Amino acid sequence: MYEQISHSLLNEILNDIKPEIRNLRLHHFYTRLGANFYAIHSLFHLLYGDRDDFKQQMTHLVETLASRYAERDDELKQSDLDREKNHNWFLSQKWVGMALYCDRFSENLQGLNTKLPYLQELGINMLHIMPILDCPQDNSDGGYAVRNFRKVDTQYGTTDDVVKLASGLRKRDALLVLDIVVNHTSDEHEWAQRAKRGEKKYQDYYYVFDDRELPDIYEETMPEVFPTTAPGNFTWDEEMGKWVMTVFNNYQWDLNYHNPAVLIEMIDIILFWANKGADILRMDAVAFLWKKIGSVCQNEREAHLLLQLMKDCCQVTAPGVLFIAEAIVSPSEISKYFGEDAINAKECEIAYNATLMALLWDAVATRNAALLTQGLKNLPVKLERATWLNYVRCHDDIGLGFDDNDIRLAGYDPTSHRHFVIDYFTGKFPDSPARGLPFGANPKTGDARISGSLASLVGLESALENGDEAAIDAAIKTITLLHSVILSFGGIPLLYYGDAIGTLNSLEYLAEPTKVADNRWMNRSHFDWRKAELRQQPGTVEYQIFSALKKMIALRKETTAFADFDNRQFLTVDNPNLLVYSRTDPQNNRNRVLVISNFNVEPQSLAASILTTYGYFQLGVMKNLCANTQIAIENGALIIPALTTFWLTD
Repeated sequence: MYEQISHSLLNEILNDIKPEIRNLRLHHFYTRLGANFYAIHSLFHLLYGDRDDFKQQMTHLVETLASRYAERDDELKQSDLDREKNHNWFLSQKWVGMALYCDRFSENLQGLNTKLPYLQELGINMLHIMPILDCPQDNSDGGYAVRNFRKVDTQYGTTDDVVKLASGLRKRDALLVLDIVVNHTSDEHEWAQRAKRGEKKYQDYYYVFDDRELPDIYEETMPEVFPTTAPGNFTWDEEMGKWVMTVFNNYQWDLNYHNPAVLIEMIDIILFWANKGADILRMDAVAFLWKKIGSVCQNEREAHLLLQLMKDCCQVTAPGVLFIAEAIVSPSEISKYFGEDAINAKECEIAYNATLMALLWDAVATRNAALLTQGLKNLPVKLERATWLNYVRCHDDIGLGFDDNDIRLAGYDPTSHRHFVIDYFTGKFPDSPARGLPFGANPKTGDARISGSLASLVGLESALENGDEAAIDAAIKTITLLHSVILSFGGIPLLYYGDAIGTLNSLEYLAEPTKVADNRWMNRSHFDWRKAELRQQPGTVEYQIFSALKKMIALRKETTAFADFDNRQFLTVDNPNLLVYSRTDPQNNRNRVLVISNFNVEPQSLAASILTTYGYFQLGVMKNLCANTQIAIENGALIIPALTTFWLTD
């Protein structure tokens, strides 16, 4: 689109804008609006240019952006300016995150404020609070069926509590991450309730149909997300007398982004929470934003256009705020959520590295790094101003989303190998120490995902039950090994609450009627603060895990080579049990770290000739940062102990 067309429209909008907005002090806002308006106009026109009310909708959008900017606190505006000057601030190695449930970690938001010293002790400076917005008690989907986007659920506290928490985190130089569910609402949301009462305006906020003709056409190509617990993608609403699209659960109504009013509402909600102090917003279920007949209704180009619009609008009003793409999709699709056709991220600056997570669990089950190394070499290239969120466990199940071709190249059959991994972690494989459960199992194909806590999946639960000291030691080493990878790989490491003290599976969910059918709650337990106290007692399991992770986190923050500037190189080695890569400080290529991880339960050797080819061990000795010891070549090889990582420097 010719730029002067958008410039002309912007001038008209600014002339027509409400006087109470026009008279505010908006110097920085107008600068950013001018810089981003061509992109905003172009994207909005691509999606909605054929509508008669196009200019009216554009005016409404600009007024929304201006109103939210005027409300933005001076401290947050200054933070925006600082982050604009240092626009790569989040690529630093100093950030280490933790995801947690507020009520299960500290009862409520006020209580969470009192637990910040624990996080600071471990080295956490990015706090992701799982969904806390108002939801129906019985049909909440763990907080993802939102009834009111601008209200905190009373069990957690109030919006003011969020503001106070954000302020307290800023004083500790820490970040706050909040969830925005952008794909759907609860059927108890005001929009849905008004749609049920027959208001056409709000029925247009959703995909609503009088009969099954169009839903049946959609169903021809749409997969089912939860085929056993929520089959189909449409639900009949008796009160409304119509069918409504419900991709996830029958009480979660999918928003219709073909309607620009929905997009503007969601942008307003995004900016509302940005103004409450959120530094990063996790955009939930972004792969599902655009639905069209004849497609799978996932990863559509228009979904990317919507995210680009949300990001451009946020850059106008709250440019210091980042987006995380919650898109657990195939490796070939995930990097697209950074933004296509761009050098810098224009959709979400951060994306979950689900591929790395799944591959790490494969390495645990196979006790080698063959598929891990193969899969990571084919990990899609990220954009310059973007980064991965690397994690071992999260609140969700574990999906085995590796690429079939990578599985073949690693020497396995894709179908049988996935079945082996599922059997291993659900305890069906002989001598497996894992204590997981299958989730979303498909009896026809044998496919499933895996539920369970980190400690129970690596064998700590069974080892403790059996009093097997060697198995306990192996489980602790595996927990440390997995975290050593996410801390050194490149990106922001995200720990899961409870993992730093070896929290086991919890069966408390079986007593709750609304949770009993969802075994993912076994890894969403209440944090045991009495168990956490044992982190101070040498010799305990909790002490060993916590102190190891605390040390590695501190080392990461001191190691500039771990900043994420496309400064990772995989080394080709002849031992399939080892994952080997180097990280180099982009400002000083002499400052580099060689990472070697042994996933086998036996010590492994690596030929010195391979390492010297890459310029390592030129003097026969390197320093292992993890243990603060000197590591030497012996008999022409480097020996890596079982389930151990080396971070080696010259």
